[in-house]
Amino acid sequence: MANSARESAPRGSLARTAVTYARVSSKEQDKEGYSIPAQLKLLRHYAATGGFTVVREFVETETAKRAGRTAFGQMVHFLEDHRDCSTLIVEKTDRLYRNFRDYLTLDDLDLEIHFVKEGDILSRNSHSSKWTMHEIKVALARGYVRNLGEETSKGMEEKAEEGMWPSYAPLGYTNRRDEQGRKVIVPDPECAPAIAKLFQWYAGGDFSLKDVTRMAREAGLRSRRSLRPVPKSTIHKTLRNPIYYGDFRWRGKLLRGVHTPLVSRELWDQVQHALAGRSVTSRHRQKHNFAFSGLVKCGHCGCALVGQIQKQKYTYYHCSGYKGNCGEPYVPQQVLEEAFAELLRGLVFDAEVVNWISEALRDNQRDKRREQAEASKRMRSEYDNLETRIDRMYDDKLDGKIEDAYFARRSAEARHRQSEILREMERQRRASEVFVEDGIRILELARGAYELFTRQTPAEKRRLLQHLLSNCTWQHGALQVEYRQPFGLLAVAATRHRKQKAAGAPPDDLSANWHPQRDSNPCCRRERAVS
Repeated sequence: MANSARESAPRGSLARTAVTYARVSSKEQDKEGYSIPAQLKLLRHYAATGGFTVVREFVETETAKRAGRTAFGQMVHFLEDHRDCSTLIVEKTDRLYRNFRDYLTLDDLDLEIHFVKEGDILSRNSHSSKWTMHEIKVALARGYVRNLGEETSKGMEEKAEEGMWPSYAPLGYTNRRDEQGRKVIVPDPECAPAIAKLFQWYAGGDFSLKDVTRMAREAGLRSRRSLRPVPKSTIHKTLRNPIYYGDFRWRGKLLRGVHTPLVSRELWDQVQHALAGRSVTSRHRQKHNFAFSGLVKCGHCGCALVGQIQKQKYTYYHCSGYKGNCGEPYVPQQVLEEAFAELLRGLVFDAEVVNWISEALRDNQRDKRREQAEASKRMRSEYDNLETRIDRMYDDKLDGKIEDAYFARRSAEARHRQSEILREMERQRRASEVFVEDGIRILELARGAYELFTRQTPAEKRRLLQHLLSNCTWQHGALQVEYRQPFGLLAVAATRHRKQKAAGAPPDDLSANWHPQRDSNPCCRRERAVS
């Protein structure tokens, strides 16, 4: 190396001044021999032995595969401003650069570069063969980075296939190592409870995304890196992320995770339904709380009917005209309210109808219990077969008949299916338990809908109508609606029962209309004309 140092003359008057550059990437900081102190010790010893005075030391902890490193840029500016310092001392080629842009940047500075571990010195007087070999080293370093990236990507893909989240833990989780030393994610005790509350708050439908964001901040939820209150966009991404119920998306695929879920699949599904509903129905905050906002569309053009106050006391509804001018005239709110009330009056029926439908509920419940028992037996058999298959694959893995990666992938698939089976069995069990109770509550709501509607506030009226009706349109002075089921069946039953009683005829077995398997009409269309 001493002889090589004489290959070229320094470009400035201070021939023996130099700068040193040491770099590690974050993944290599804890590797023996690659640490910053080890590199600095080596570079300082080389400078002292060669008679150089080190005027600046530049230290980098960023990867060299991309241009734009902080300390590298500072070094370049220093050398541009101090043209009398022309010597750079570095450990080896890939410590200095792994891309051609940085290589060309230093080449333009006309430096004398000492690569200590490679025992090489490059300057403008170096032979062309030496420069060629150096460029090959840069290319190899660049190729190494690419290959490393491919291997890292492949490893992350394999980890994901095994059900382990392969990247930085999302909000609510933290990265840990399991008993086998693998990096996994576990619930963060500080913010996992707040994440669970997010889903509970939003699933109820009583709070907007803005409300939930404010509540999350009040609960102390903060970004892990910036420690700032989480923005609304982060809350929205969190509510959409399936990782919180146990699955996760990785490179276009939905995979079953082995981490601990923070919420149930049912709660996550409720939140998705609520988010989808809010994306369809505009919920812009309005100055006035109109009772039928977002409920009725114009029958001519399909645009929404919007409320408007005239003379500071009269409320009218008119077509928004979003698709152009519409000829549908204004309609007073009182007219719409009377039309809705008359439709709800059709749901009023006496105790005799309640008894018939209640008996149908009980019959249906007995049938459902038999069906549920048979379905549970089939699902339990499938669950046990999957368990047996996993055990056999595990034995094959121990015997060396199948590879670990294959076992991990297939067992994860089987465990995923087992989880689906257990969820379905639990859903059926809960549905069976509450079937009759839900039916009675529906009957009570239907019977009291008219009286309830007449004394409610505008917001409460809108909520009740959203629960009972759908696809409401206003055209030519007539309100058309579709009852949500089972209220449509109840309206048909109540109307027919009243007509039969008025005519003195014996009533039909109205309970038959309740059975879902006999329901051929998903919706019952009703029209209320207003003179």
